[in-house]
Amino acid sequence: MNQQATSAPTTSERILNAAEDLFAEKGYSATSLGDVADRVGIRSPSLYNHFKNKEALYEAVLERLLTEFTAPQRELDSGPVTYERVFEWLETIVRWHHANPNLARLLQHAALSGGPHTNELIERLFRPMFQSGALIEGQAVEVFGDAGLQPWAVMAFNNLVMSYVTMAPMYRDLLGQDPFSEAALENQLNLIKSLLRAVFAYRGE
Repeated sequence: MNQQATSAPTTSERILNAAEDLFAEKGYSATSLGDVADRVGIRSPSLYNHFKNKEALYEAVLERLLTEFTAPQRELDSGPVTYERVFEWLETIVRWHHANPNLARLLQHAALSGGPHTNELIERLFRPMFQSGALIEGQAVEVFGDAGLQPWAVMAFNNLVMSYVTMAPMYRDLLGQDPFSEAALENQLNLIKSLLRAVFAYRGE
């Protein structure tokens, strides 16, 4: 994830940062190693000292993003799942996507035009959330009481979170504010939490 470090980034880190931004902006197919080298300010052959080819670079970008963004799910799964912890997990995920929209944008490109390791994206990022029959405070919870709707509920949640960071900039003028401002983030969080509370209330929880 692109974040400022306390020390100057290494050349490999600078390459990863540039590649992450470019893959998020243009997708895998439309991004060349020359684009990445130009963004970093080095010659293209120098990239091969750090990554053997474009796919290896893309894989490294995905690994860094997936390690970061799957951490909250691993944390949620590490102990008893309570409603409070579910809301904490949800807020963490939303805030992370606001802080770094590159993963959502990269996923959008992968969904539309493909790219290597797409199956790994699905398995590591989405599969854990698609497991039906989650236990919350010792009770099996199925959305709307229908196990068949569980995957659709997960997709709806992911669409709500990820499409915001890919589409909200189009609505900047309509919103009357920066969609990535703290105020906009709070509105997004309030909406998602309200919807989740409504689902739990409907379920009689």
